[in-house]
Amino acid sequence: MLREMKLGSTVINDNSDCFVIAEVGHNHQGSVETCKEIFKAAQANGAHAVKLQKRDNKSLYTKAYYDMAYNSENAYAPTYGLHREALEFGMAEYRDLKQYAEELGLIFFSTAFDFNSADFLAELDVPCYKIASGDLTNTPLLRHVASIGKPVIISTGAGALEDVIRAYDAIMQINPQLAILQCTASYPSQFEEMGLNVISTYREAFPDAVVGLSSHDNGIAMAVAAYVLGGRIVEKHFTLNRTMKGTDHAFSLEPLGLSKMVRDLKRVRVALGDGQKTLLESEKPALAKMGKKIVAAKAFPAGHILQEGDLAFKSPGDGLPPYFADQLYGKALKVALTEDDALSLEMLAATTSEAVKAN
Repeated sequence: MLREMKLGSTVINDNSDCFVIAEVGHNHQGSVETCKEIFKAAQANGAHAVKLQKRDNKSLYTKAYYDMAYNSENAYAPTYGLHREALEFGMAEYRDLKQYAEELGLIFFSTAFDFNSADFLAELDVPCYKIASGDLTNTPLLRHVASIGKPVIISTGAGALEDVIRAYDAIMQINPQLAILQCTASYPSQFEEMGLNVISTYREAFPDAVVGLSSHDNGIAMAVAAYVLGGRIVEKHFTLNRTMKGTDHAFSLEPLGLSKMVRDLKRVRVALGDGQKTLLESEKPALAKMGKKIVAAKAFPAGHILQEGDLAFKSPGDGLPPYFADQLYGKALKVALTEDDALSLEMLAATTSEAVKAN
C-alpha cells in the first residue's frame, strides 16, 4: 500500500521532498505581529507549513494546576494558568493569522490539546491537525480529532511502541489520513536519546502511514538523517531569535538554520538517487584521468607470447581496462609493440602461427 498524505496541494510520500513544519508554538510571545514576522521568516527560508498550539486552558488543567504559582524567568503571569492565557490567541487572531499564512503560501494549522481546542480549529477549518506527544495515550481525543475528517499528524514522544499501536488503531479505524512522527519529549533532546532508527521501525509497523520526525535537538543534521531513513515530515521549533523570552526559543531554529536544513533536505533527496549503480557521464573525465589501461611493459616483437610481467597498468584510462589482463596472458601478438603502447584485443592472435604469419 502506498503511504501518502496530501496537505493542501502538497503530496507527501516516499518519493517526495521532505515536508517541513516550522513549529511556532508560543514563540510569538502572545503577539500577533511577532507571529506574522515568524511566519514571514519561515516562508522565506523554505518551510511548507507553520504550526501553533491551541489550548483551552481552563478545561485543560485542574484548578490547582491552573492556579499554581509560576515563578519561571519565562513566565508571563504569576500563575501557570494566567501565563498560558497570556500566550493564547482567540478566534479573531487565528483567522487573521490563517489568512496571512495562506497569503504567504504556507499551510497553517495547530496542535489541539483538548476537545474544545479541536472544535475551535474545526470551526476555523484548518487543513490538518497535530496531536502532541502528551496525548499519545488520550484515545478519546484521538478519536474526536480523527472524526473531524482532516489529516492527523501525531508525535510519539514519551511513549512505547504499544502506545503508538493503540493510537494508530484508534485513529485509523475512523480516518486513514495519518502521519506518525518519532519524537523524544525532552527539551532539548540529547543526540543519544533521539532514536532515529525508530523511523524504520514505524515504516515497517505502519506501512500505510507517512512517517517523520518531530525534532527537539539543537541543530539540523538529524532532519537529514531522518529523511534518509524514510521520514518525509520534519517538524522543528522555529524562532526569530533564540535569546527571546520563552521556554522553546533556546532549542528552536533561527531563520538561517531553517534555510540550511531545507537546503540539505532537498539535496539529500536528489543525492539518494534511484538505487541503480551505473557509470555517469559526469564521471567519465575522472575515469579517463585516474583510471588505468593495459599497456606494454616494454618493447615486444610480433609473435611474442604475453606472460605475467609483460603488461603494465597506467593512466590515462582510455584503453583496455585492467580486468582484461587474464584474457591476454598466453596470447601471441600480431604486431610489434613499444613500451607504453596500449593493447587491444585486435592485436592478439588466436594461435602462435597466426602471429608469425602476420609478422
